[in-house]
Amino acid sequence: MPLNNPGNMVEMIKEIQAVDFAVYELALFLDTHPEDRRALDEHNKMVRKSFQLKAGYEERCGPLRLDSLSQYPYQYVNEPWPWEIAY
Repeated sequence: MPLNNPGNMVEMIKEIQAVDFAVYELALFLDTHPEDRRALDEHNKMVRKSFQLKAGYEERCGPLRLDSLSQYPYQYVNEPWPWEIAY
C-alpha cells in the first residue's frame, strides 16, 4: 500500500538515513573503543530505532530492500524507489 503523501515518505527516509548514519558512526567508534559501555548502549538503542523506523516505513510505503517481505502483488518495484525520491 503506497503512501499517499510523498512528503511524509521523504521525512521518513530522512529519519532512517540519520539514524543509520548514527549506527555506522557508533560502530566505527566501537571498533577502536570496544569497552565503551555508553557508546555500546547508544549503538544498540540506535539499531533498535532503525529497525522500528524501517518496519514503519515498509508497512506504510512498501519494501526498502530486496530482502524485505512484500505483500501480494510483489511491491519492491513500486515507484518511487527510495533513491529516486526528490529531496
